[in-house]
Amino acid sequence: MTAEHEDHGNTPAAWTAVAIIMVAFVVGAYAVLTANWPLFWIGGVGGTVLGAVVGKVMSMMGMGRKVEADA
Repeated sequence: MTAEHEDHGNTPAAWTAVAIIMVAFVVGAYAVLTANWPLFWIGGVGGTVLGAVVGKVMSMMGMGRKVEADA
């Protein structure tokens, strides 16, 4: 038996986190290709951490997946 999922992670918190992290990965890849290490650490790694933090904060604000209590 499989559990039903209504949102499949399609929440504002998840979409925002993924968008920020994807941009950070593109910036990080560009930085590696051009050997720009400060941009890699600030834009790539820092942006990835920022995306995770923003996603968690938005989730805690109620914009994430709704967790139902077990009966």
